[in-house]
Amino acid sequence: MVIVVMGVSGSGKTTISKKLSERIEVPYFDADDFHPESNIDKMASGKALNDEDRRPWLEELAENISVWANEKGAVLACSALKESYRVLLSLKYKSIIWVYLSGHKALIKDRIEKRQGHFMSSDLLNAQFRDLEIPNKAVVINISKSPEDIINTIISKLKDE
Repeated sequence: MVIVVMGVSGSGKTTISKKLSERIEVPYFDADDFHPESNIDKMASGKALNDEDRRPWLEELAENISVWANEKGAVLACSALKESYRVLLSLKYKSIIWVYLSGHKALIKDRIEKRQGHFMSSDLLNAQFRDLEIPNKAVVINISKSPEDIINTIISKLKDE
């Protein structure tokens, strides 16, 4: 089983993914760790990535998802904003469970501005919301709840599927 926890930067992907992986006892991975240095530098300078920047990153993640699916499974924190990105991610493993962390822009902007040491600035949030294509098939979770409530909701919905 591979679960991709997706949403814009600041929606809680890392926090929720780490806690979920602990609860269901599968490895956690952060898609940001797979970005080439050029992508990180571009985002750190306040520039949004384009589809061309993302393609090699998404293809590498798709390879890893296939490996993880055949091993212990995984919970992956990954923005996966566009449907075309999700298609690329699922090229080699079609049974990804998508969890979309949904929230208001003001709440997410506040979270981004409070965190330290992350390459993503709140200036890029508008671009992420502009690129966001809400998935048709996903477990949709409102991020205004506590992380524990979010995890419990995800686990409950996974049991229903």
